[in-house]
Amino acid sequence: MAGRPRALVSVSDKTGVEELARGLVALGYEVVSTGNTLRALAGAGVPATAVADVTGFPEVLGGRVKSLHPAIHGGVLALRTPEHLAELEAHGITPVDVVVCNLYPFGATVAREGVTDAEAMEQVDIGGPAMIRAAAKNHAHVTVVVDPADYAPVLAELRAGITAARRRELALKAFAHTAAYDAAIVAYLQRGQALPRYLGLPLERAQELRYGENPHQAGARYRLVGAASVWDDAVLHSGQALSYLNVFDAEAAWRLAHELPGVACVIVKHANACGAAVAEDLVTAYERAFDADPKSAFGGVVALPGRVTLALAERIAARPKADVVLAHAYEPEALELLAAKRKSTRVISLAAPGESGVEVRRVDGGFLVQQPDAVEGRGAWRVVTRRQPTEAEWRDLEVAYRVCAHTSSNAIVLVKDGVAVGVGAGQQSRVDAVEIAAKKAAGRARGGACASDAFFPFRDGLDAAAAAGVTAVVQPGGSIRDAEILAAADELGLAMVLTGHRHFRH
Repeated sequence: MAGRPRALVSVSDKTGVEELARGLVALGYEVVSTGNTLRALAGAGVPATAVADVTGFPEVLGGRVKSLHPAIHGGVLALRTPEHLAELEAHGITPVDVVVCNLYPFGATVAREGVTDAEAMEQVDIGGPAMIRAAAKNHAHVTVVVDPADYAPVLAELRAGITAARRRELALKAFAHTAAYDAAIVAYLQRGQALPRYLGLPLERAQELRYGENPHQAGARYRLVGAASVWDDAVLHSGQALSYLNVFDAEAAWRLAHELPGVACVIVKHANACGAAVAEDLVTAYERAFDADPKSAFGGVVALPGRVTLALAERIAARPKADVVLAHAYEPEALELLAAKRKSTRVISLAAPGESGVEVRRVDGGFLVQQPDAVEGRGAWRVVTRRQPTEAEWRDLEVAYRVCAHTSSNAIVLVKDGVAVGVGAGQQSRVDAVEIAAKKAAGRARGGACASDAFFPFRDGLDAAAAAGVTAVVQPGGSIRDAEILAAADELGLAMVLTGHRHFRH
């Protein structure tokens, strides 16, 4: 079927559409359009044919039905075989060679406070996904474009002769676009459910990583389609490319550093804090966090939620190498120093972490899903011993408990003067966790606080904590031996606080 090639252009996001349509016309395409897109093109002086003129049927139901017609979808879906072309000829249908479409702003609509169901459902696109999926299905013959960022490159490729491989790539992006759109609708209809029946997680690869957990494993960071991540805008100022574990440990360090009260520094190794401190300034917080466990800090991730000055950079450079340094910002001189003195260290600036969504882990045939853990504040805790914590002990208890909740179970954390001086992580026995924490503290926990991520099943763990010198303990409670444990705390002269919430982390 001879004649001008045809492009169907119908977009909700009008970014760049006038320039695209003008470029298509210059390439000899007849542009067919609908509704507001047609009006935008006409206003810009771009010649375009109304879909209604192609279908012979007006847009109806307030625009709900525009393009759902054989004259449109026949042109999009037809194979370029003699049989299909003859059928198009018989029905007076022109093939469609290019489809440019993006969808109603459902996500932006439901994100608006006070949106009603009627408003939300009105933004469920019907014709758009049908056009996109039809074009993507027929990508052997049709070029489909859903992203304004692709307009300029696609125009250039059409001019030069677009390849089948490129059309396939654009089709893949189109199917991902409609999948994410449907997932957003499913999520809205299940809003408010802690564990929704259907979990739509349309993901796209956002960053190729240096390798996975080990160098022989490939690794990448994925993000939810259409969602933003602080990692997207993270700036790697110097150092090697990030690996899987760099990102995993950095996320753990960054979140904990933002949860601790006051000015904080957290140093993480293998997903667990080996150093954590709160202080009056970032330099002091870093020094105290590092000195808590210098041996483990080697090759770790240093999280500094603030601005790294030259003075702080000098201290970082003077100590054993960190794999990653994270901060909100850096003085230019600090960046120069770190790049010169720590060439392989990844020096990164990034924004505060966003809210955690549901947590997902792979199991055979599916996933385990849970709500994110939230650490309850001091207002929900209760003192159960004769002795009340002092104000200094309260501050240490809060730091210890937050660090403990971010530490692999079984976990014990000892804190003195805002510094996690001993961390016992990932032990099958809670007594072993206490003893490891006490060994790391090396006497520095005297007069400080101990946090446990779960109850003490026997008094031996509490005795070991007291032997390390702590004077205050925070734990969830809930053991059948709670009365025995509380009596032991009184016997040892400890102040004990129960939170009522366990914080296992595996």
